[in-house]
Parts: sequence; structure tokens; C-alpha cells
Amino acid sequence: MTFDLFVAFFIFSAIMAFTPGPNNTILMASGIAHGFRATLPVVTGVALGFPLQVLCIGLGLGKIFELWPFLLIVLKYAGAAYMLWLCWKIVTEKPSNEMNNAPTKPLSALQMMGFQWINPKAWIIAITATTTYTIPGFFWTGLASVVGTTLFTAITSATTWAAFGAALKAVLTDRRWFRPINYGLAALLLVSLVPMLRH
Repeated sequence: MTFDLFVAFFIFSAIMAFTPGPNNTILMASGIAHGFRATLPVVTGVALGFPLQVLCIGLGLGKIFELWPFLLIVLKYAGAAYMLWLCWKIVTEKPSNEMNNAPTKPLSALQMMGFQWINPKAWIIAITATTTYTIPGFFWTGLASVVGTTLFTAITSATTWAAFGAALKAVLTDRRWFRPINYGLAALLLVSLVPMLRH
């Protein structure tokens, strides 16, 4: 990968990683509900799961959709169903000081790693990254650069969004704000479904 191509991909990767989407909404909601430390498994799932997805697609997994295009439709609706479940989970979440003896838990690292495979935004970014920013004659160094860059931007963005949610938790001591914010986050997830289901 040439230096100018690397800079272009770094900018693309950073923008895609830090802009709102399903991962960042879940990270922020978990930070608000559970705090930063308890959200670290969610951060880990995004930080490791997405670069692993990019690597697998770069190694040829994306060819499956060329052979069986209907799998994209299956993936789209499976992702939509899971995101609807996440909306419900966010809406029904309770503040940690109201959980008493039956605390809810944030998503695990494995759950978030698995979510990358049905997250439409993650698929779009991963396919774009491996097809646009790798040069055929330097494929392996290009793929290594793409995976390394996505690992860096995934770690920094996931940590930032979780910390932002945790900071909001500390500021919003009035429990009356908790429910409206969760409704807003669930609405953001629903809005992110619209462009996916239209195509």
C-alpha cells in the first residue's frame, strides 16, 4: 500500500469508525447503563470482531456473496431482527441504581464479535476497505495495512463512545433523564435500519 493510499484509507476508516451507527449506539447505551468498566467487553468485541471480519473478507469470504447473492438478503433481515432486539434491550434497560438484586448485564465480547457479522454498516465498510484500498500487486501488505488500521480505529472509536456513555451516566444523576435518553438511542438504531432495508 502506497503512503497516499494509506492516508486516504486511514481517513476513511476513522470517519466510518467514529460516525454514529449500530456499534457506537450500543457502546454509548452500555456506557450509560453500566459504566465504562462493565462496558469493556463490548469495546473488546467491536475492537477485535470488526478487524477479524475485514481479514476474513480480504481472504476471500466476500466471494460467497458473488456465488450466492441471496445470502445478502438473509443477512440483511437477520441483522434487522437482531437490531430490533437490541432496541428493545436498550428501551427496557434500567439504571444501575434501580437494578437491585437482578442486575442486567451488558453484551459480552463474543456477542459483539458475532454482531459484526450481521451489522450492515460493518459489512459495507469491510467490503469497501478490502476492494478499494488494496493493490493487486501488493495485496498482502495492503491487507495487513487495512486490518491494522481498522484495529486501531476500532479500538479508539469503541473506547471513545463507551467513555462518552459513561460520562453521561455520571452527569445524568437524575433518573428521569435515563429513559428519554435510552428511547433516543433506540430510535437512532431504528433510523440506521432504514437505508439498509430500502436497498
